[in-house]
Amino acid sequence: MFYKFNPIKIIYGLYTWLIFLICVLLALIFATIMPTLNYRRFWVGKCARLVFVLCGITMEIRGLTFIPKGRALIVANHASYLDGVILHAVLPNQYTFVIKSEMQSVPIANYLFRRVGSRFVERFKPQGSFRDARKLIKAASKGESLAIFPEGTFTENPGLNKFRAGAFTSAIKSNIPLIPLVIRGSRKILPAEKFLPVHGKIKIDILTAIKPNNKAYESSRSLSNLARKKILEKLNEPDLLLSKKK
Repeated sequence: MFYKFNPIKIIYGLYTWLIFLICVLLALIFATIMPTLNYRRFWVGKCARLVFVLCGITMEIRGLTFIPKGRALIVANHASYLDGVILHAVLPNQYTFVIKSEMQSVPIANYLFRRVGSRFVERFKPQGSFRDARKLIKAASKGESLAIFPEGTFTENPGLNKFRAGAFTSAIKSNIPLIPLVIRGSRKILPAEKFLPVHGKIKIDILTAIKPNNKAYESSRSLSNLARKKILEKLNEPDLLLSKKK
């Protein structure tokens, strides 16, 4: 998509990319020199927050108290390339991020994600998806807290897409709370079809946990449906599953 010539927006967009690259460089340095995983996650989170501070993008966060000190699994909607940076900036150090396996082919991203303990999952090959799902279940059972985008990817069209079952199977098998998280505003700042970010505001709602004693834990589908329902209530975007059925 071509931009209408607006020098202020173009300058801001280029400035934002410059800030992002500088913060990625800082994150790489900290990820390399920090001796422990907790320290690496702490400083990478600081670098993620610095991106938004220096770009003048405010983040309104509600519901931080709903994140338990113990283990949990967070599922969030996915609308922009910014979403991963947002979660790194917002969530406590205990969370392990689950990343699509395609990112392993990007050398710098692959290195950074591995240094902060992220896990990669296969989206397209059934055998790989099943193997990775078992790894997530094992990780959650051993006490890891996970953060996942269950849609797997995002599109330029506003709305919530189908959720993949892996996150919900992991929550059920590991008997841990599932926390829906809603990101609004990131699609407007950097949508799928644009290269230059625009100025905006991000709103994050962390919702109350769905606990293992909830009837939805009887199956991954019922748990997925409940999580989608809670996210849609706050998201103010259409349910793309309904539009596909029409």
